[in-house]
Amino acid sequence: MKDSLGNLREKNMERYERQIILPGVGVEGQKKLKHAKVLIVGAGGLGSPAALYLAGAGIGKIGIADADEVSLTNLHRQILHKAKNEGKNKAESAKEGLKQFNDEVQVVTYPYFLTPDNISDIVAGYDFIIDAVDNFETKFLINDACVIAGKPFCHAGILQFQGQIFTYVPGQGPCYRCIFEEIPPKGSVPNCSQVGVMGPAVGVIGCMQALEAVKYILGIGELLTGRMYIFDGLTMTSRIAKFPKSSSSCRVCGSEKDIFDVYENREEYR
Repeated sequence: MKDSLGNLREKNMERYERQIILPGVGVEGQKKLKHAKVLIVGAGGLGSPAALYLAGAGIGKIGIADADEVSLTNLHRQILHKAKNEGKNKAESAKEGLKQFNDEVQVVTYPYFLTPDNISDIVAGYDFIIDAVDNFETKFLINDACVIAGKPFCHAGILQFQGQIFTYVPGQGPCYRCIFEEIPPKGSVPNCSQVGVMGPAVGVIGCMQALEAVKYILGIGELLTGRMYIFDGLTMTSRIAKFPKSSSSCRVCGSEKDIFDVYENREEYR
């Protein structure tokens, strides 16, 4: 039997009750979430809480892209995975966890690396993209593919107890390449496997990525466009770094751009 949510099942009135009564959400907002499509690139420490909260919010379609396998070293922070799934592809493990959490959500998996050969076709099918990866080559690839396709995305990074997050919306602020310009040389920046990472700190940032996606879909609040939220879990302090508008010298969104197609520019991301 249909109710005021139209094509949402009656039982979901109770599931989403605390969300529907929020200002800016309501029945129409819940419909928007049901019809929304969000791609999460990386089903690890950031992607796990982001995926769980998006599924909890009732996002209709969630894409999960990850070529890696679940390992025991993941489990202290990658809360979507279970020890029994050690050795299983992370995208498939994430789908299993999400379907158990909310079987109303459609979960599509991409159990392979996103590359200049396939990323454009994949992001084209989504309304919002979450960058939850831990390597610079893929971060720049996600940025460039989204900017070229006119897709909004949320970037985040985490190391030890610190995290950062900002959101790109076409025409509303700088992109990732505007800020960081070029992929740093391999080995020049330490990663989590070298210096460590605290699970709850990762969770805080991953949850914020989900919140940015929900706000964008609903058209409410203020997104982190032109601003980067920087969090220190060790001191429980945070600050906002503000950026100017898009850089004219940006290679993908500036007036002097020279990246028009990630496939043609594929050597950049290796």
